[in-house]
Amino acid sequence: MRRWVLKQGVTGMDGLVEETVDIPEPQQGEVRMRVRAVSLNRRDQLVMAGALGRLPDRDVVPLSDGAGEIDAVGPGVTDWQVGDRVASLFFANWVSGPANPEIGAGLGAFHEDGMLAEYVVLPAERVVAMPEGYDFEEAATLPCAGVTAWNAVRSGHPIDETSKVLVMGSGGVSLFSLLFARTAGAQVIATTGHDAKADDIRKLGASEVINYRENAEWGAQVLQATGGVDKIVELGGLGTMAQSLMAVGFGGEIALVGMLAGPAEGLDVMLLHGKGANIRGVAVGSLDMYRDMKAAIEANDIRPPIYKRFGVDDIKSAYETLDAPDLFGKIVVTL
Repeated sequence: MRRWVLKQGVTGMDGLVEETVDIPEPQQGEVRMRVRAVSLNRRDQLVMAGALGRLPDRDVVPLSDGAGEIDAVGPGVTDWQVGDRVASLFFANWVSGPANPEIGAGLGAFHEDGMLAEYVVLPAERVVAMPEGYDFEEAATLPCAGVTAWNAVRSGHPIDETSKVLVMGSGGVSLFSLLFARTAGAQVIATTGHDAKADDIRKLGASEVINYRENAEWGAQVLQATGGVDKIVELGGLGTMAQSLMAVGFGGEIALVGMLAGPAEGLDVMLLHGKGANIRGVAVGSLDMYRDMKAAIEANDIRPPIYKRFGVDDIKSAYETLDAPDLFGKIVVTL
């Protein structure tokens, strides 16, 4: 079979190498997936660059997100059968409740090989059923970006039809967050750095789109327009936190997902105290979160925002497209 590895000690695209190896056999409690599609996340760039998830003494198969069908089951597996259509589960040992020290770093990093292979063997509890009506490419967008968005929006501070939610940009997590917030009936405000994307963001359900490049003080604009939002899906991290502290309402929540923006500037933490708001760290999510997300997807006929589909021979182009200025949603690769 074909698989792709990031070679030990090599960073950047030169380190991504195709190999031909034997098809692995599932052992006790394991299943084998014939991988049909994978998707890419910003995290995968960090792993490739060596900034996250690399060990000095081994190659690693990258990517956490994949979907396909089970084509073999090992001894002791009763929950899955050959032919079941499944997706990967990002973390180990996280069924419900808050994150715990045993979940690890996720597939495709450190000691856990990921999904960029024609066949992958996983523990039976590490795969989940695809949503009804999804193709493999759509299902491959869910393990990281989908579950992260669900955790950010639908866990922690509760939201309903009276709530206001702020999302940032047009990557997969942001657009999934917009869609999941709308299923709760919440009003969604979005930011973007490109006016050309504003109409597409509105079509997904945002009531207002603010260009943060044209208004550096967009947090004050959000505050003035809404009186303060109930939840913010924070993708920029310290570089945008000052604006989020301004935009969040009394008793609201900043769900801290990413660190895509630059260093912190002018953080007024007294705003956090004064508003009684909180910052909650979000790291993907649990099996129960995936199941709740799947149910909402099926009940509301939510389709994932896919920007571009590649064949596996163009995997390096797929990585490069993560930096495309007109990126809108997820990048998927068909195996």
